[in-house]
Amino acid sequence: MENNEYLEVFIEESKEHIQSLNDQLLVLEKEPTNLNTIGEIFRSAHTLKGMAATMGFQDIADLTHKMENVLDAVRNEKIVVNSTMIDVIFQAVDQLEGMVFDIAEGGNGSSDVQQLVKQLQQIENNEAPDREVQIIEESEQTTSDNVHFSKLDEFEMAVLQQSAEKDFKNFEVYVKLNDNCLLKAARVYMIFEVLEQVGEVIKSEPAVQELEEENFDLDFHVLLITKHDANDIEQRVRKVSEIDKVTVREFSFQTQSEPPKAKDEPKTSKPQEKESEKNNTQKAVTSKTIRVNIDRLDGLMNLFEELVIDRGQLEQIATNLKNPDLSETVERMTRVTGDLQNIILNMRMVPVEQVFNRFPRMVRQLSKDLGKRINLEIIGAETELDRTVIDEIGDPLVHLIRNSLDHGIETPEKRKAKGKQEEGHLTLKAYHSGNHVFIEIADDGAGINREKVLEKAIANQVITSEEAETLTDQQVHQLIMSSGFSTADKISDISGRGVGLDVVRNTIESLGGTLTIESEEGKGSLFSIQLPLTLSIISVLLVEVEEEKYAIPLSSIIETAIIHKNDILNAHNKEVIDFRGKVVPLVSLKNVFEIPAGETEEEHYSVVIIRKGEKMAGLIVNKFIGQHEIVLKSLGDYLGDVFAISGATILGDGQVALIVDTNTLIS
Repeated sequence: MENNEYLEVFIEESKEHIQSLNDQLLVLEKEPTNLNTIGEIFRSAHTLKGMAATMGFQDIADLTHKMENVLDAVRNEKIVVNSTMIDVIFQAVDQLEGMVFDIAEGGNGSSDVQQLVKQLQQIENNEAPDREVQIIEESEQTTSDNVHFSKLDEFEMAVLQQSAEKDFKNFEVYVKLNDNCLLKAARVYMIFEVLEQVGEVIKSEPAVQELEEENFDLDFHVLLITKHDANDIEQRVRKVSEIDKVTVREFSFQTQSEPPKAKDEPKTSKPQEKESEKNNTQKAVTSKTIRVNIDRLDGLMNLFEELVIDRGQLEQIATNLKNPDLSETVERMTRVTGDLQNIILNMRMVPVEQVFNRFPRMVRQLSKDLGKRINLEIIGAETELDRTVIDEIGDPLVHLIRNSLDHGIETPEKRKAKGKQEEGHLTLKAYHSGNHVFIEIADDGAGINREKVLEKAIANQVITSEEAETLTDQQVHQLIMSSGFSTADKISDISGRGVGLDVVRNTIESLGGTLTIESEEGKGSLFSIQLPLTLSIISVLLVEVEEEKYAIPLSSIIETAIIHKNDILNAHNKEVIDFRGKVVPLVSLKNVFEIPAGETEEEHYSVVIIRKGEKMAGLIVNKFIGQHEIVLKSLGDYLGDVFAISGATILGDGQVALIVDTNTLIS
């Protein structure tokens, strides 16, 4: 078998199982006796072991096998979950993650796992006699053999009754796969093939789809109509390898008239209705998905961007020719491409959960390192963002969370002395608002110390002593995002290295977003990130500057205004205007981009008021053209560093319009 074609699937699925292990271990630490959680962890480890063994990555298989043994011992009540065990298993998960990433980068995934294997072996041998485990296993097998099919529907019952009348035999076939079975779905397929040679399969539990997707432990039941006897069927099925047990018995119509109830289950007079509701619920949650390489989606997006440009040109032609048939066709094409645009953009959207799910584990470890007690609350993990934004936002969020844990939330002793709960609270929240996604990191820690920030800012010559006296709290908070700024008294592994929030802010602004800070000393801080939903197709205001067209992103525009030249004032040798009680500096795009001036000087100026955080500016242009949806195109390597230009777009009439980088202009 050529493993290369399956390697990408192996890597993606391994990452998912490792993330599941991380998530479920955190739950298990809080609920050590939760058997459902132990079962989830066991299944993830078992599946990962099987995939690794199949692909030939023996070190991963060996380590997960030992993890599996420990979890099995917990599940069978041989050992008890404790903090030491959780720590060792977390180390094993980290090792697994490292090996998977090594494989993804072209390595062979080998690593020295002997120490961890030894530790897991020691945990496994900690307590409980073998006899007790044997009793539990026998009890489980007995229970499995006695399981009957849940209520069959009328059609299935009718088929079974008719087959019995025509001298066919109705059998319930119970199959349990071997504990070391690597490819469960393949084994199930082979068993079904054998059964279909001797009869007809009416039903299976779990359902066929779940069996194909390996959404079951090791055993399943099949309802079979045949003319063969039970011994013949059993012998045929046993010829399939990796089978632990096969039981074939006659189907009992009596068990269907009164199906077995779960322990303490309340009786109901309408069991059929409940079963129907259950089936409807199962159908509702079933979804079909397919993995698509992100490069293919990027290719599809590029083709669609060209289509958007052509659509704009067609709209321009239809407007000029004023042909009714052409206008109608273009209008219909606009609607279709609009729907297509929504579908393609939604295909690229992924839940921010992909970034958030790494933080519970990180917070747990940092809490231990810092000697703090911290409760992390995640809200809105299902909020979706464009894949390109998701890939870039992870590191800034890591830094902000580390900052909150290290500088923000106090130690239990300090919190108790301040009358707070000893356990600090950190909230990570994501939500949609308009065409933006907001991500907020809030803590109930010490907040930002105004005096300490000002002292450090003056020492670093970011501001002068005179300026410090006039700054508002909001402006002081913005100072901590200055280059190299840190209020840490000592350098730690967590934060305070001088590579601070300025890097975070620059990364967020490069994505077209903004970072704002709110804080109240003694009560906590709130870091709010505003990001665009997508970076490919954006809404802009087209403007004209001396017959050249420029696009200004709508996300940075407050409003537009027409001002008389007599309303322009001078302050500190700069032109400014009074905009709703605030002094706003003016920036002439004609001067910025060195565009030759026209012959006539106008009495009125068209101004676009833009904002970046708390800062504002007015861009002077000649004319407003209107709002458009444009495709953002890179300028390429040769023109990548053009001042205040973030890209370009092709307009409907074929002209190229440069996209203004408003953040650079305000800076």
